[in-house]
Amino acid sequence: MTSLMLCDDHPLILRGLADLIATDTDIDIVATCGSGQQAIDAILEHMPDVAVLDISMPERDGIDVLKEVARKQWPVRVVILTGCITDEQVIQVIAAGAYGIVLKESSAASLVDCLRHVVEGRRWLPSSIVQPAISRASAAARRISPFELLTRREKEVARLIADGLSNKEAAARLAMSEGTVKIHLHSIYSKLGVDNRTAVAILFTRDQLQ
Repeated sequence: MTSLMLCDDHPLILRGLADLIATDTDIDIVATCGSGQQAIDAILEHMPDVAVLDISMPERDGIDVLKEVARKQWPVRVVILTGCITDEQVIQVIAAGAYGIVLKESSAASLVDCLRHVVEGRRWLPSSIVQPAISRASAAARRISPFELLTRREKEVARLIADGLSNKEAAARLAMSEGTVKIHLHSIYSKLGVDNRTAVAILFTRDQLQ
């Protein structure tokens, strides 16, 4: 059973989300709250497996809560649910380690699918949101390497993959399980907008040459 916390400052949306997710018997909603500070308090009390956070909330916004989770290294997978999100926020959210981004205009099924991916340790970062944000930010300011969106571990995995190591070899080099390497690789694919290790190697090599 997966424990879940929901946080949104609109009571009707919060109730609707709770009713929607309650139909999934594999998810237990342990807390609902309406502000960023309440989210922090609920995380400390329940330490849920997954937390769904709205970006715009009183006291502390969703990105601030996400950064606090990353800073404290709490074992909570954060999904950002928002009505709108700027390019800068997309980059901040991914860099801070969010497991998912879902727009409120998406279908109810999208949120459920996202949660199922996150529960399995996979990320839900739609390329339709991520890639345009990176492209526009790159054009507006300095060149932003998509590799900047990777966590330290993901960068290590990407480097070894680019060197031609297999998942098993990379796992041995990094002292982790082969399954963990596969999870990191899936996240790398999602963030870079590719679907195979050859593309990762090409992008990594190109990035190092620039």
